[in-house]
Amino acid sequence: MSRFFVAPFSGDTAVLTGQEAHHVARVLRMRVGEELMLCDGVGTDYACRILSVADGEVTAQVLYRRPTESEPTTAVTLYQGLPKSEKMDLIVQKCVEIGITRIVPVAMARSIVKLNAAEGAKKRDRWQKIAASAAEQSGRGIVPEVGEPISFKQLLGAVANENTVTFYEGGGAPLAVLVTKDTRQLSMVIGPEGGFDKEEIERLREAGARIATLGPRILRCETAPLVALSVIMQLTENMN
Repeated sequence: MSRFFVAPFSGDTAVLTGQEAHHVARVLRMRVGEELMLCDGVGTDYACRILSVADGEVTAQVLYRRPTESEPTTAVTLYQGLPKSEKMDLIVQKCVEIGITRIVPVAMARSIVKLNAAEGAKKRDRWQKIAASAAEQSGRGIVPEVGEPISFKQLLGAVANENTVTFYEGGGAPLAVLVTKDTRQLSMVIGPEGGFDKEEIERLREAGARIATLGPRILRCETAPLVALSVIMQLTENMN
């Protein structure tokens, strides 16, 4: 059943407009009587039947509603060292599919890409659209937030107040030692293409981040978050 995100609504009738209505009517060519699934982005799914398809608007009747069953019990934030654009596209898409809650790009010492405020805002809009599409495709109950790029100094401020694990190619504790099935909130920090500068690792450790390893093999910056998040989902029993 096709799935779409809508703004929270009350009553037994939902109205789709804009891009969602266009996708239903013009791309999928759905007709009156066909069924679709709507999600309000805050944890409720609505099974609906299409009542009418007009220019720019689709009206559907709610058949039943239920809590979204696909959301992980562990909220994970990814602080990703800013990589090249196409790599960030992949990271956002796949992390949303696996179960990320929030993604924040971080400008680090070895980041190849440098973005000013306007460029960062534009990129963020693109990444948020990728997140929304991936959330619909994978049956998520929320659209994970993608933040605008932040500085390393801002990252340190966040780390000081969060349960944070930094994955370092230079070694660290096994993830299974740091995460249990009862972990309900976790932030993870992963470096850009060139990895972390040693001073960055020391400053992260001083800020309270625990240093972890993903094993003896060096993973690419677009591979590491997917592997790390998958292991976290397994350790917290969100792959069952």
